[in-house]
Amino acid sequence: MPPPPHPNRSTPSVLSLALLPARTLDPADASDFIASNILYNVTETLYTYRPGTTEIMPLLARELPQISKDGLTYRIPLRRGVQFHDRTAFDAAAMKFSLDRFMALKGAPSSVLRDVVARIRAPKSDELLIQLQKPLPLLPRILAFTGTAAISPTAYQTVAGFMGDRLIGTGPYVLREYQPGTLLRLDPFPDYWGTPPENAGIDLQIFSSSTNLFNAFRTGIVDLAFQTLSPAQIATLSTQAPQQGWQVITAPGATILYLTLNTAQPPLNDVRVRRAIAAAIDRPLLETRVFRGQRVPLYSLIPSTFAEAQPVFQHYYGDGNATLAQDLLRQAGYSPEHPAALTLWYSPKYGGNGDLVASTLRAVIARNVGSLMTVTSERVENTVGYAFLDRGVYPAYLLDWLPDVLDADNFLTPFLKCDRAILDGQNHRCLEGSTHYQGSFYHSESMNQLLQQQRLAPPTLRRSLLRQIQELVASDVPYIPLWQNREYVFAQSQIRGVTLQPSQQLPYATIRKERGSKLLP
Repeated sequence: MPPPPHPNRSTPSVLSLALLPARTLDPADASDFIASNILYNVTETLYTYRPGTTEIMPLLARELPQISKDGLTYRIPLRRGVQFHDRTAFDAAAMKFSLDRFMALKGAPSSVLRDVVARIRAPKSDELLIQLQKPLPLLPRILAFTGTAAISPTAYQTVAGFMGDRLIGTGPYVLREYQPGTLLRLDPFPDYWGTPPENAGIDLQIFSSSTNLFNAFRTGIVDLAFQTLSPAQIATLSTQAPQQGWQVITAPGATILYLTLNTAQPPLNDVRVRRAIAAAIDRPLLETRVFRGQRVPLYSLIPSTFAEAQPVFQHYYGDGNATLAQDLLRQAGYSPEHPAALTLWYSPKYGGNGDLVASTLRAVIARNVGSLMTVTSERVENTVGYAFLDRGVYPAYLLDWLPDVLDADNFLTPFLKCDRAILDGQNHRCLEGSTHYQGSFYHSESMNQLLQQQRLAPPTLRRSLLRQIQELVASDVPYIPLWQNREYVFAQSQIRGVTLQPSQQLPYATIRKERGSKLLP
């Protein structure tokens, strides 16, 4: 049974945090950021990131794994004396259950493990063995992903599928109450093995729109506002913050915004047309006009916060390079009498204001390609768009990506790997794999080999391989990287201890409310 309510829950140290809704709370199926942040604070994984860094450290594991000489077996010693929120014991069998379930249910994020793990064993109560199909040095980073969190077998093994409205882990908070679409109430777990939270609980107030979230913070209804405000709302709160006494906590994010190009559909099956579009885009212009400085121009699929990132698209194409864009289109055989045609598809929520992003991007491209290309845009709800993306319906689609694993590979393999392709005209068309799922249908055997090699390579060689991959992306242009986000948390004046981690996560346990504020009773 869950623990009784926290004895001090009625005190002012209970914090109110405003969020937009999460689709599910099941670690095996949660792929959106809001759910990931809740999981980060309620459940725990074998490994995590040292605060303020991207350095891996043990969490439910006692130490970093012992790896066999062939790189296929990981022996992980586990922390003892840990309890789940239902008071059952955490041990190797429970961790095995959690990871096996994560893979078996084949939820949205499951491929990060399912495609690489051969078998998981629990030879001792405090020891886990993970056997891989092939070596994977970044496995500890995968095991820091919130989807691989430990969950109570007692609570979950009686449910055949996903369980999206409950959450029973080992973390510092226990889910006390959940009203889907309205409220999520967290209490400190009194039997938590680690450092207890500095507050008496968190009330996550869920709002149906960013406008309601914005107004709730401005009127003092909530203590903090986090994810997902529009650029205009962020600008307003940032401008008013000094006068109102609000705190603005900001840090580079790991989410990227990009354009998928369908390499199997004319005219985008001609690489010269794809290169022309890359040359025509003007990232800094949109950064100023649309995003108000809240996005950073991105010139690789790997965000610039990673040391491995190379600004290859800037080197190849620049920004708003009309001369290059038009030269490439003429080389491809297009003219004012016979222009190429491009339709940009997008979600109305894209980048906080999809209509403005798409219309401005469309105008910028059209201006720089002149009469050699007609550019239109069409909006579609993402639920519909994702359903048809891998069917080749869309020539170009504006998308964003939040990594599951904080590693350069997670910005490459999920975009560029093709498992099976056929020759379609003069180009290969991907039928199975990441590029099929992303709607680009790109296939390159050289790319497949580079992706596999960088996963196994030592650091120095890996950096060289990652550079080659980025150069090949810029040459073949199956995607065009556009912007990298910045994360914002807004806090009322009496709130202390708010930090944003390099993983984009917001830890709840360090947040506290300072007594004596005029906003407290």
